[in-house]
Amino acid sequence: MSNVSQDAVFQLIKTLARSEKRHFRLFATRQGSSSDIKFLQLFDALDGMSHYDEEQVLKQVPGIKKAQLANQKANLYKQMLASLRLYHANQNLDIQLHEQLDHARVLYNKGLYQQSLKMLEKVKVAAQQASYQHTALTALTFEKQIEQQYITRSLEGRAEALTEEANDLLGHLSRIHHNSSLALRLYGLYIKLGHARTQEERDKLTEFFKANVPTLDPKKACFSEKLSFYQSHVWYNYILQDFKSCYRYAQKWVDLFEEEPPMKQQQTTDYIKGLHNLLLALYNMLYYSKFKEALKKLEDFAADADRRSNPNIEMLLFLYIYTNRINAFYMEGQFTEGLKIVPEIKRNLNVFKQQLDPHRQLIFFYKIACLYFGSGDYNGTIIYLEKIIHYKDVNLREDIQCFARILNLIAHYEAGKDELLDYQVKSVYRFLGRMNDQQPMQVAICKFLRNLPDINPLELKSAFIDLKETLLKIADNPLYRRPFLYLDIISWLDSKIKNVPVQQVMQQKFRNMK
Repeated sequence: MSNVSQDAVFQLIKTLARSEKRHFRLFATRQGSSSDIKFLQLFDALDGMSHYDEEQVLKQVPGIKKAQLANQKANLYKQMLASLRLYHANQNLDIQLHEQLDHARVLYNKGLYQQSLKMLEKVKVAAQQASYQHTALTALTFEKQIEQQYITRSLEGRAEALTEEANDLLGHLSRIHHNSSLALRLYGLYIKLGHARTQEERDKLTEFFKANVPTLDPKKACFSEKLSFYQSHVWYNYILQDFKSCYRYAQKWVDLFEEEPPMKQQQTTDYIKGLHNLLLALYNMLYYSKFKEALKKLEDFAADADRRSNPNIEMLLFLYIYTNRINAFYMEGQFTEGLKIVPEIKRNLNVFKQQLDPHRQLIFFYKIACLYFGSGDYNGTIIYLEKIIHYKDVNLREDIQCFARILNLIAHYEAGKDELLDYQVKSVYRFLGRMNDQQPMQVAICKFLRNLPDINPLELKSAFIDLKETLLKIADNPLYRRPFLYLDIISWLDSKIKNVPVQQVMQQKFRNMK
């Protein structure tokens, strides 16, 4: 029986570009013929497979016995990483700096202390310019080791200078770690729960944030220190739904890179994440003109042939650009037009399936479902919502899980599948109870849909008007505004009241907004 699995070596091979594979073969054969290199034969066998199959591997490479396969794969993995490190060194300053640290160690071991110190000084300067404080500290620590063990006579008062330099670096690193840990904890909270749902959650979050957020001295803070400070504030305000403050700190985040353009190449992922968070804040503020400006900046960066590129960056650019293109279609009310990019999104979801985590896939499924809903294709809506509803880990993005079920109810009603409505309403009630997420908006919609079959057709319009008035009162309370970020139920009700497609209602809102 075939042993089919997600093998680490196989996964790595499947992420390689054609040029990377060509480089690896040259790297592997740099010392002679490839005919007797077993790990290269193993590479070719795995490269030709659509899925990992151990038995097939052993058939294609008879020179490798089953007992040897694990060692050969480990050797292949090591060789591929060495090749990739060499191939990508020119695009990654941190790889170059670590290589220079290795060179300094070699010189030190040879007893060439002055040459080693000179190399370490270059590393330290370059690392600090690129805001790689950890690398600078490693170089500095090595410098101190050499100065302690050998009389180099490199500089009078060197001990005091190195000590002061080390203390300064450690101060920066302490603040960077504090801020980045805070930002990470806030992001983790958002991934699990989404926006703050109750006053109690808001109060706990505010108390936690104020107790942990440090002060920032812009004149003394380094690039990474400022960046981590802005990141933590973006997540804090985003969870609180304070989108104006979120916008302010996201703009500071992006401006930081605009003020130091080389950092766009050194820390590309942080730059495009900053643009994405800026776009999210602008979308939630419905600030369309600024939103389009920021989206164009992101798209222009993606189109720049000279920018840094790797599979992770390409995946993030796909994720951020297409998420925000969908958001633009939402604001414009162009749902049918938005469906035209769905095939391209599906193709890229397949291309980046190794890199995309389940959270990001769920977000795409929900956004695509909303495009189908807005265009009036309710069966298409249900197909994508069921991908979310049937996902096993319901604790991942509980908010998306909840609103997918609410929207699914409405889509079933619109699709004329009333016979399933009563059962589904009960099912959603049970789910919301387990998630502890029975907010007034959700309860009002479920109650309305449960009673819908009993409403006289002549009284239906009045029932929609009553529900709209109820929901508008709920939306006035900032604590209960969160559900309306995920589901523009008011526009749907307007479409039922006016007897026009929801897309038409959204387009009119967009014209009024401009």
